[in-house]
Amino acid sequence: MYLCGVDEAGRGALAGPVVAAAVVMKDNSFVSGATDSKLLRENYRDELYVEILNSAKEVTTGIVWNDCIDIKNILKATMTAMKFSLEKLSILPDKVFVDGNYFRFEDNSQSKYNYVTVIKGDQLVHCISCASIIAKVTRDKIMYGLHKEFPEYGFDKHKGYATKFHRDSIKRYGLCKYHRKSFCKKIQQNCFEFGS
Repeated sequence: MYLCGVDEAGRGALAGPVVAAAVVMKDNSFVSGATDSKLLRENYRDELYVEILNSAKEVTTGIVWNDCIDIKNILKATMTAMKFSLEKLSILPDKVFVDGNYFRFEDNSQSKYNYVTVIKGDQLVHCISCASIIAKVTRDKIMYGLHKEFPEYGFDKHKGYATKFHRDSIKRYGLCKYHRKSFCKKIQQNCFEFGS
């Protein structure tokens, strides 16, 4: 029996894409140490990433960039990334486990999957934990690449999330082409209102 876990990374970031991963595993497969990627140190997460790639039956990712997030909204963009990751699979899993409480594509094509949503699934369902790690490490690699292009924002440190350093960098330099304009409005408004 093939089980598939689906999760995303980058949903709440101010910059960069949202990345979804689909990880297909045999029901008796197990990667020791895999859990919610947010609970793992980066170097250990990177080790598990390689282990998951080597032990999973199939691993795919779906990426939706910031410009599309601004057009669609983050929920639709996340669902689109999940759809992309599932549609790349060459195997139709027997069961799909999706992290969270919502799973619906704009064209309703999710109905072709035998799926269940699981709140806190990245901690409770092994194949979702593995998808969480794949999505996070994939996105982090992208953010390291964006850092090379725009080092002033510190993407290598915060991966696009709303740290004080990142917010201050936006106030100082404005937005780069990878920022989500819809997410950064409040920061920019504060900048203009207070002249900082």
